[in-house]
Amino acid sequence: MLYTIESIAKLIDAKCMVHAEAHIDWLLTDSRSLCFPETTLFFALSTKRNDGSKYIPDLYARGVRNFVVSKLPENKDEYPDSNFLVVSNPLKALQKLAELHRQKFQVPVIGITGSNGKTIVKEWLHQLLSPERTIVRSPRSYNSQIGVPISVWQMNESTELGIFEAGISEVGEMRALQNIIRPTIGVLTNIGGAHQENFFSLQEKCMEKLLLFKDCEVVVYNGDNELLSNCVAKSMLTAREIAWSCVDMEKPLYISSIKKEADCTVISYRYLEMDNTFTIPFIDDASIENSLNCLAVCLYLMLSPEQITERMQQLEPVAMRLEVKEGKNNCVLINDSYNSDLASLDIALDFVYRRSLSKGLKRTLILSDMLETGQSVTTLYRKVAQLVHSRGIEKIIGVGEDISSCADRFDVEKYFFQDTESLLHSDVIKNLRNEIILIKGSRNFEFDTVSERLELKVHETILEINLNALVGNLNYYRSKLKPETKIVCMVKAFAYGAGSYEVAKTLQEHRLIIKQ
Repeated sequence: MLYTIESIAKLIDAKCMVHAEAHIDWLLTDSRSLCFPETTLFFALSTKRNDGSKYIPDLYARGVRNFVVSKLPENKDEYPDSNFLVVSNPLKALQKLAELHRQKFQVPVIGITGSNGKTIVKEWLHQLLSPERTIVRSPRSYNSQIGVPISVWQMNESTELGIFEAGISEVGEMRALQNIIRPTIGVLTNIGGAHQENFFSLQEKCMEKLLLFKDCEVVVYNGDNELLSNCVAKSMLTAREIAWSCVDMEKPLYISSIKKEADCTVISYRYLEMDNTFTIPFIDDASIENSLNCLAVCLYLMLSPEQITERMQQLEPVAMRLEVKEGKNNCVLINDSYNSDLASLDIALDFVYRRSLSKGLKRTLILSDMLETGQSVTTLYRKVAQLVHSRGIEKIIGVGEDISSCADRFDVEKYFFQDTESLLHSDVIKNLRNEIILIKGSRNFEFDTVSERLELKVHETILEINLNALVGNLNYYRSKLKPETKIVCMVKAFAYGAGSYEVAKTLQEHRLIIKQ
C-alpha cells in the first residue's frame, strides 16, 4: 500500500518541509537496520540517553531523504533534497501512523499479551492457521511501543489475518498499543513477575494488560487461573469468553484429560458438546498451556477437529532468537529455519550483516521457497532479491521450484535446487568455506537436515546465553546513572565461555565502550 510523503504528513499532523516527491514503504527507527533508503521514512526518536536526530547525517549519506523530527536540523541547508516532517513527538507520530494504517483493514486480528509465552503462541497460531490464510504477524518479539507499530505497518491488501504481540512494562502503556492493534480476538497467556517493578501488584498489571481487549469479540484465557478470572470479571469486558478449564466441566472449553508420554502429550477436550483429542510433541507444562490457548483460538476460527489434530502433532519448537553455531570449514551458521517471510528475512539478513563486519567471512544465504505469503511469485522474489542485494549477500543457494524460476533476479553468485535432497547431495554444500551462512526455510523443506550437515559437531549439552537479558541488565544499571555518565564494560577471560564476540558485539551495539 503506497503512501506519499505528503499523505503521511497529513495523517500525523506534521509541519512539512517537502522538497521532493517520495513514496514510503518502510518505517525505520534504528539507523543500523537501513535497507531501502529511497522508500524509507526515518523517525528520529528521542530517549533519556539518545537522540535519533544525530543519525540524520549518516542516513542522508546512505541515501535516506525522508525524516520525522521534533525540530529541523540547524544545518538543514546541508540536506537540500530532503523531506522533513516536524512533529512534537516522533514516537507518537509513529504510533498514530500505524493506528490509521490499521483502520484500513476489516480482517480478524489476534492480540496476544501476558508475561510469558506470547511469541510461542503467536508462532504456533501461525503454524496452525497459515495453510488457509495469508497472515501478517509480529516479527520475533516486536511487542513494544516501537515494535508494535512497525509490526502493524506490514499489513497490506493481501492480509487475511493479523497476529500481534503486546508487551508492557508500566501503567499507561497498553492503551496506545490497543489503539494500534485493535484486536478482534484476544489471548491472555498468563501473569508473572516479569517487568513487575513498575506495578504495585500482579492484579494491577493484569488489569493493565486487559485493556488490550476492550473492543474484542472474544477473549481466551486459562479459566483455572484465579488471578486471570478475577481480573477478567472486574474489567467488565463485553467480549465473549473462551475460558478453558481442566477442572470445570461447565467452562466453554473443557480439557478432560492431559496424558504425558515419553516424548509427547495427548490432550482430550470437549467444545460445543463434542469430544476430541490431539497430540503435541512436547511434555513441558508451558507448552501444554500454550497449546490450549492456541486450541481455543483455532476452535473460535472454526478450524475443524481433524485439522487441529493433524497440525498440533506437527508443531515445531520456536527458537526465541537466531541460533548461531560453529560450522565446518571455518563457517559460522545462523539457523533461522521454520520462520520464513519477508519481515523475518529482513531481520535475519540484518543480523548476518552486522555479525560479518569484523569476521571477514563471505555472506551466504540458503533460502527455500517462501510459502503462503499471499504474493505472486514474481513480486515476492523481486522483493527477496532487493533484500539480498541491499544486505550485502554475496552468495545465494535457493531451494524450491518458485525461487529457482526467479534465479535471474539475483545478481550474485548463485545456485538453485529443486528440493533439499538435491542440495544435500551436491558439491555446493561440500565446498562451503570461510562463510557466514544464514539458513532460512519454510517448514516442509526440513532445513534442519541442512544445518546438521554443516555443523562442526553436535553437542548433547547446550549452554544458551540470553542476550536480551544481558541488555535488560545493562538498561537497569543505566537507569541508576545520570544520562551523561559513560559506561566502560570489561569482557574478560573470553566472557568465561559465554561467547566473547557475541557479548562484546551486543554491548557495543548498545553504545558501550568495550575492553577485552
